[in-house]
Amino acid sequence: MRMLKRASALILRRGITTYQSRLCKNDSLFRVHPSVSQALAENKPVVALESTIITHGMPYPHNLSTAKEVEAIVRAEGATPATVGVIEGEVHVGLSSEVLDHLARCKSSLKVSRRDLPYVISKGLSGGTTVSATMIAAHRAGIPVFVTGGIGGVHRDGENSLDISADLTELGRTPIAVVSAGVKSILDIGRTLEFLETQGVCVATYGALKNFPAFFSPRSGFTSPYQVCNPEEAAKLIASTLSLGLQSGVLLAVPIAEEHAATGQQIEEAIQAAVTEASAKGITGRDVTPFILQKVNELTEGKSLQANIALIHNNAKVGSQIACALSKQMTERKLKEKTHHHGKHSESDIVSINTMVLFSQRLAQYSTHKAVLLQVVIGGINVDFIAKGKTKTLHFGQTNPGSVCQSFGGVGRNIADSLSRLGISLLFISATGADSHSEAVLNYCKHMNTSGVARLEEQSTATYCAVITESGELSLGLGDMDIHQQITEQYVSQFEKQLSSATLVCLDGNIPISTIDYVCSIAKKHNINVWYEPTDSEKACKPFLSDAWKSLSYSSPNLAELCTMNKTLGIPTPEVLPSSLEEVLSVAVALSRPLLEHLHCLVVTLGASGVLVCGEYDAGSVNLQPRKQKRRRRLCAVHYPALTVTAEETMNVSGAGDSLAGALMAGILQRRDTDSCVRMGLLAARLSLASPHPIAPTLTLDSVDPNKVQTHWPKPSFMWIA
Repeated sequence: MRMLKRASALILRRGITTYQSRLCKNDSLFRVHPSVSQALAENKPVVALESTIITHGMPYPHNLSTAKEVEAIVRAEGATPATVGVIEGEVHVGLSSEVLDHLARCKSSLKVSRRDLPYVISKGLSGGTTVSATMIAAHRAGIPVFVTGGIGGVHRDGENSLDISADLTELGRTPIAVVSAGVKSILDIGRTLEFLETQGVCVATYGALKNFPAFFSPRSGFTSPYQVCNPEEAAKLIASTLSLGLQSGVLLAVPIAEEHAATGQQIEEAIQAAVTEASAKGITGRDVTPFILQKVNELTEGKSLQANIALIHNNAKVGSQIACALSKQMTERKLKEKTHHHGKHSESDIVSINTMVLFSQRLAQYSTHKAVLLQVVIGGINVDFIAKGKTKTLHFGQTNPGSVCQSFGGVGRNIADSLSRLGISLLFISATGADSHSEAVLNYCKHMNTSGVARLEEQSTATYCAVITESGELSLGLGDMDIHQQITEQYVSQFEKQLSSATLVCLDGNIPISTIDYVCSIAKKHNINVWYEPTDSEKACKPFLSDAWKSLSYSSPNLAELCTMNKTLGIPTPEVLPSSLEEVLSVAVALSRPLLEHLHCLVVTLGASGVLVCGEYDAGSVNLQPRKQKRRRRLCAVHYPALTVTAEETMNVSGAGDSLAGALMAGILQRRDTDSCVRMGLLAARLSLASPHPIAPTLTLDSVDPNKVQTHWPKPSFMWIA
């Protein structure tokens, strides 16, 4: 018994949380997701995330896309996300995609704070956890770092109403590091900081200055007691708190990025107006914050929502980096302690050695840990203007009757949009100007992870104007695409970690040749599958100007682009493209054969004639699944006819090919069979043609599921490739 007491004291004094203690805490009321349990068991970094932002912070589908984007950012930084929520009376630490979707759609979810947990659990209800409830669950699971948007605080006139958020008292009694953008400016920030001091909470600003941020603004007019400059300093601060055995938390305040703080003044004015309206309407308590956030979003025409998402993305990135640094420091520290005490066998040292062995066994695993990111897309992002004539013939040199609409495109953006809507975790890398077009397109793309998009001063966001006939055929296209040359090798190399850990990387032909060559070299080094979308016949040649093309796995050219690829390699091609389907298929197969010496699969798009899939023979079809290594194989091709779309139904032809490619990729990443993958692509293309947007906003997994969409499927035709 004496030895047990000394062991307990040692563990508390050193701030060690063993996996065994976590398991003991994972009782019938708490469900820890297997991915989180495994990461904790192996001493890998884990980041806790709240869920009231899903249930009460944003409207659907922005709430769901933001939650998935934040989890993707955490994974990309090398940590495991653990979103916390209450599902039918059980606290879940780590949510599956199905549960996330359920919470995002559910209109009866409760807002669950510390005081609400007993009632919600006793009644078997569901809800999103606030900062305080998430801290409780994270601490119980053994997760030391928690990322949120902003914490609650002392409400204005709180000295009279005593309306003080439970977040503050939780920080005073739960040893968790909370990474947030400070305190919402609708609160009394000065009194909030005073209250945190009374609670014994260590507050530090993350960055070069001590300015305490106010959510949408990097400066609140108040300063933090302390400051940490980087993840390593923040991790040391957290480790010190845990080692001292203090039962209070740490608040790390991360200012919003300057490029998004530019709209801060407008948002602050809207907040003041919303606060006044809330007071006039008698809105109090927990209903105040959701009301104000919704009102501010209306008043700022969505700018506050965009800034909100941006700061959450930034917090997730910083918090994940801190979690990784903390995990590394704790591992190294315990190894040193084990080495220092080696050979000494007092009762306390026996406990120390037994505990430290676990960490020493995991060091190599930690150093080789990679984030799980399904896809990285690198390519163009455009603002499109689509002009459709209302007559059969367009007459150049004069005004033609028609309609003009604005949409958002770019091949890379379109594919990333398609994949995001189909539930694929991805990072989109691109470049825009710091202009109104950029604000508009990024606001439209808030369901995507656009953290890899650079906004460049003195540059113009790419614009594209397409003139199409009444029947939907492209008559003329004009584009200002110069900014795509800023997607340089140097810029993209910042994301080498994400590239080297992705299951699939997609490149579009808009990016510079040097960038394509760089990504192909990374693919060759790490055995990564790369999909090249050639964009147009002029740009199709880019990877084929060197041996870079030999590192590609997939490409989706049309027949003209396929000819360009062959010409670049010095292979003869027809001077005039054939017109009959039989001849088209024959030429496409012949031109695909040389490329399949190195590429795994070619998807040749044939417009109204459908798509020809060429590659390795497997069970009567083409094997689309990513290959692990190159090998000799038997080649074949399968032709899938297109689904019928009438001229009256056709609204936009600029995104059909990208929709097809994106849905195909999604099917491949979801390990569906070849027929299902191609049919998903054809259904997505049909939706695009009938939509004013390149990627139909109605695109979902259900809308392209061949088993759920009733349509006539023409029989595909099979052929061998000699």
